Amino acid sequence: MKKHTLALSLSMLLLGSSFSALAEIKNVTLLHTNDIESVYEPVDAFWNPDISRIGGIPYLATLIHETRAQEEVSFLFDAGDIFTGSLSKKTQGKLAFDLYSAMGYDVITLGNHEFEYGWKTLKETMPRAAYPVLNANIKFEQNNAPFAQPYTIVERDGVRIGVVGVMGIDAFYNTMWKGNRKGLTIDDPIEVAQFWVDKIRDEVDMVVVLTHQNKTAPMQTDKEADPEVQRGFDEDYAMAGKLKGVDVIFGGHSDHGLWEPVVHPDTGTVVGLTFGQGKYLGYTKFAVDTEKHSVKLLDGKLIPVESDKLERDTKTGELIDQARASFPELSEQIATINDTAFRRYYRESNIGNLVADMMRDTGKADIGMISSGSIRVDLNSGPVTLENVMNVFPFTDKLAVVSISGKQVKELLEYSYTLPYGLAQFSGIEAKYDSRKPEGERLLSLNINGKPAEDNKQYSVATYSYAASGGDGYHVFAKGTPVSQGDLVMQVLIDQFKAQKQITVPPLGRQIDISR
Repeated sequence: MKKHTLALSLSMLLLGSSFSALAEIKNVTLLHTNDIESVYEPVDAFWNPDISRIGGIPYLATLIHETRAQEEVSFLFDAGDIFTGSLSKKTQGKLAFDLYSAMGYDVITLGNHEFEYGWKTLKETMPRAAYPVLNANIKFEQNNAPFAQPYTIVERDGVRIGVVGVMGIDAFYNTMWKGNRKGLTIDDPIEVAQFWVDKIRDEVDMVVVLTHQNKTAPMQTDKEADPEVQRGFDEDYAMAGKLKGVDVIFGGHSDHGLWEPVVHPDTGTVVGLTFGQGKYLGYTKFAVDTEKHSVKLLDGKLIPVESDKLERDTKTGELIDQARASFPELSEQIATINDTAFRRYYRESNIGNLVADMMRDTGKADIGMISSGSIRVDLNSGPVTLENVMNVFPFTDKLAVVSISGKQVKELLEYSYTLPYGLAQFSGIEAKYDSRKPEGERLLSLNINGKPAEDNKQYSVATYSYAASGGDGYHVFAKGTPVSQGDLVMQVLIDQFKAQKQITVPPLGRQIDISR
């Protein structure tokens, strides 16, 4: 009898140990976003026949809440660029921080857009976030002190996750106006990330690095459907192969997306990105052994924010509505537009043609020109508010008119056809070019206002003041003669929309690449 009892006790003990071991393995879901950039409302999903409208922060919030309710243990992260646009600017970023608190983010890292109003404003605004705001490698030049919190440890249901945030060197120097980062410097993101990972690795079950690096994103909403403009995630992938002790990297800045996470073959580090603009929620699920601190990827995908199938979240919706109520002029409907006006980065776009037309008309110039990268949003068909128009070109550039020769106009086009900041968008020209030819030999023919361009004739070009001064590489303007400088480009667009009221999107065909 005693033998049976002893055997039974041993069996129960072994069974209990087995259950104990099993209990240490938990399914942990990490949700992630990047580069939402204050996209408060859905956009027309003109590139996807299966989705009518996509994105919008209140609808993303609903998807987040619904998804987390179905998961055993979940965490929510963002890889930066939560600012931009007129409402963000009016509130100096306060609205963005409040929205991310309402959505339940656990941690975010800083993007370059968070510095749009200067680092001092950012520093004052960050404390209103109900979550850690990270960056480990941006420092004050004066004393080498970190600008932000380098890392944090978040815990839920016995699962501890260490999170480090970093920014890329290029994102810091080449996408931030130097006045907004004056007094700051940046260290190598891989070296800094490894330093902090080593500090916390033994204290946590998982390590996540949030990055804002990779190549700068093109301004094109449907980039997921256009491989030509997809910038990749080279810096994230290289980091995944070099860092030790890191389980996951969630990246941003390039607005690239991965339909499924990529696992680095050398380190096993998982990499995820979401295409930005709040169109998708990144979803990754892991089996985490909290006893052995081992991690196994179980599932990974991007969940579309199908706005027409989701309720508008009350809390985030009210925050946006309250902000708009504080600035009622932004909600004023100033026009209607007959079709979706959308961006193309490496090709002529209908919104590019529209903006260039308005600049040319106001400047009473022969030609209008705007860079593709300067156009920051699409316009949905239907009503157009003041806020919508302000978001198209949210910069402080003024409309500048410069006189250049026909020969120099050709130089301008040849430079544009090297695609430095995408394809420049024009009004007043009809051009044919061949993108297969060597640089400087791509322009085949050029008409200006219906007549062949004359090398020795002077033509007036209406553009934005930064380009007129030679910025963005448009050095040809510095060789020309300034004619005039007027209102802000933003105001030019507002005035034109108000004056026209019924906007018809211009057709394409001003710049034809015969190689396509």
